[in-house]
Amino acid sequence: MKKLTVALLGAGERGQVYANYALSHPEEMKITAVAEIDPLKRKLFMEKHSIDEARGFADADELLKQLRLADAVFICTQDKDHYVQTMRALDLGYHVLLEKPMSPDSRECVEMEEKANRLGNVFSICHVLRYTPFFTKIKEIVQSGQIGKLMTVQHNEYVGYWHQAHSFVRGNWGNSAVSSPMILAKACHDMDILQWIIESPCTYISSFGTLSYYKPENAPTGAPTRCLDGCPVAHTCEYYAPKHYLTENVGWPTSSISVDLSYEGRWQALREGPYGRCVFHCDNDVVDHQVVSLEFENEVTAVFTMTAFARDGGRFIHLTGTKGEIRGAMELNEIVVKHFDTGAEEKILLRSLGGHVGHGGGDWVLVRDFIHLVNSNGQEKGLSSAEDSLRSHLLAFAAEESRRKHGTIDMRKYVQAITNS
Repeated sequence: MKKLTVALLGAGERGQVYANYALSHPEEMKITAVAEIDPLKRKLFMEKHSIDEARGFADADELLKQLRLADAVFICTQDKDHYVQTMRALDLGYHVLLEKPMSPDSRECVEMEEKANRLGNVFSICHVLRYTPFFTKIKEIVQSGQIGKLMTVQHNEYVGYWHQAHSFVRGNWGNSAVSSPMILAKACHDMDILQWIIESPCTYISSFGTLSYYKPENAPTGAPTRCLDGCPVAHTCEYYAPKHYLTENVGWPTSSISVDLSYEGRWQALREGPYGRCVFHCDNDVVDHQVVSLEFENEVTAVFTMTAFARDGGRFIHLTGTKGEIRGAMELNEIVVKHFDTGAEEKILLRSLGGHVGHGGGDWVLVRDFIHLVNSNGQEKGLSSAEDSLRSHLLAFAAEESRRKHGTIDMRKYVQAITNS
């Protein structure tokens, strides 16, 4: 296998997860260039991966103005930057691994997929759940016929109150005007899993949801705009920033608030940065709970529920078929299969693959798959190809339109209108 050289755009949390594969598997992959706007973060990343000074860039545009610096580019920048950067990278001949979502604009998603297909570049999207042992096993069980014909899927994502506050209230994905709607930024993973398991075009979709809690009118009396400015409920508020970020744990999510993870550095970040804001006084507008109902061409029906209001967070799924049912808890890596004919119940406990623990090792399996695809010279189709990802992205876009307009979307007409525009 030829060693893959990679240029990384965006050395944040997700970018570093994928890049770290090169440190554990140097015979398979090497990071040869990086673009990162934070100078200290860029410096530390370059030292970690032994990148030449001339190949560290202050922004993605500067890197993409160069001639090809690697075989492939990993694009892990903000959602609204993906389109321009991907189109430029494809034109330069790079193979592309793109962090989800592809783009906040449905037409841009279509254009990226079409260009990669036309040029013959490998273009994969980071739908890492497809690579986890958990969802791989569920799909295998469904395809084996053990539960007969699949009839319904109930899929729940409990984001967790702390994760919602960190990423979707205080963090980069709290405001859809500068990032993406929640159904796209977070739950495009879930739309993708439903599409992947059910394996049939969606015919109709409807959705309801709103931002109900993280708003100024729900702030405690006297709560300041920043937690450290003398909050009167500091000792009882579950969202009080120091409770989450000034502890002994400096892993994620704390690791994302500052490059300087000393106590003083984190304190300063809460004083000045977005993660020190009161969750009721932010600029967020994305929903904190949402439900999506889907009907598929093969007559399977599905319901997806996303909620911020859970303690631990996690994904749970329940599939019913004509001969049995499957219940699964992703964070527990546990699947239970119940058979109608014998009454037997089988419990399956899966082993995490390691790597980025938040996705059960799926992140690194994704990278390994991408390396394999590039080495196959594009002769094989990846598990998370842009073609497949486009279908599930369109489900997310349609769900958001339904939520905003309070109406059911005919997916056949919706897809036709976007792809032909």
